[in-house]
Amino acid sequence: MRNSRPAVFLDSALYRQPGFGNNHPLAFPRVSAVVELCASLDWLPSEQRRDCPCATIETLCGFHDRAYVEALRDADARGRVDLPVREAHAIGTSENPLFPGVFARAATAVGGSILAAELALQGLVVFHPGGGTHHGKPDRASGFCYFNDPVFALRTFARRGCTRILYVDLDAHHGDGVQEAVRDDPRMHTLSLHEARRWPYTGAVEDAGAGRACNYPVPAGFNDSELDYLMQAAVLPYAEQLAADALVITCGTDALAGDPLSRLMLSNGALWRAVEQLVRRVPAAVVLGGGGYNPWTLARCWAGLWARLGGYELPDRLPSKSQAILRNLRCDLIEDDEIAPEWLTTLVDAPREGPVRADVEVLPSRAAAARRAALGRGRP
Repeated sequence: MRNSRPAVFLDSALYRQPGFGNNHPLAFPRVSAVVELCASLDWLPSEQRRDCPCATIETLCGFHDRAYVEALRDADARGRVDLPVREAHAIGTSENPLFPGVFARAATAVGGSILAAELALQGLVVFHPGGGTHHGKPDRASGFCYFNDPVFALRTFARRGCTRILYVDLDAHHGDGVQEAVRDDPRMHTLSLHEARRWPYTGAVEDAGAGRACNYPVPAGFNDSELDYLMQAAVLPYAEQLAADALVITCGTDALAGDPLSRLMLSNGALWRAVEQLVRRVPAAVVLGGGGYNPWTLARCWAGLWARLGGYELPDRLPSKSQAILRNLRCDLIEDDEIAPEWLTTLVDAPREGPVRADVEVLPSRAAAARRAALGRGRP
């Protein structure tokens, strides 16, 4: 069963501007490639598309430290970062480079995720692929993330009266910035599936925060069957027990087979299925982008995800104009002979099923025990 609610796609012209400079894992078209691919398939009519507003300084300071917000704005305006600012706020580094328009781009991701939550409360399912900057910290950039737009979506739900808000992170990297940000808010619950022993080296299964965090660090080679197992044994039961009234999902594509910055082996169909199962169970849902460092698997995954949310049929083979978009993509992290032929001609991956290994099978019980222990420590 697919999503039955109307869906809307959030976009911005800023997402089509080059960013991050050369020799950076994000130095390729991301949202723009998804938009072009969807448009080539007639999947983006005007009534399903909305522009993201740019968050104001005051809005950004609702979570981020004013000194950091103003430092990023001023560095962008000046085109350089002084050493004390770089050391205090981690901007202007190889990880979080300064590039023209960085402030407006990051602030637009925040504005888009705030709008996404507001539209979700009106009964729409909202896809904002330019969002998902889940590593951003209150006072500094982290992991290619300058601001933390998922936090703003969650806080928008809370401000509008939601009391059981669930954040689910399907990115290959632990959603550390979000978990830290909402740790002490009793309305917020976080759940992250991520590769074990992968940067930022947080999100151990024993880390339950204040009792409302669930972490599932999965091994290299994580397959579709294992994701399905965790969804049925842990993620969906948690959402149902919580009776969540609002949901934010970060759906990075770096958990897919072929991504150069992870060792997970999912198909895009497994990710789509996980997102759909969650969206169907929660009345207000926002789906964000996130990581992903293979332009072909990213564009195909997010375009297909939009089709599933928006009610479009996935073709067995892409038309020539859609294939041309994929053929024009480039990535310094992937050699030409590593580009799989199906990345250029189709949207749907072949399933990547396999055994559910013991170290995956035990994660639900271990995470549940960690939550019980954390809740027990919090009782007077």
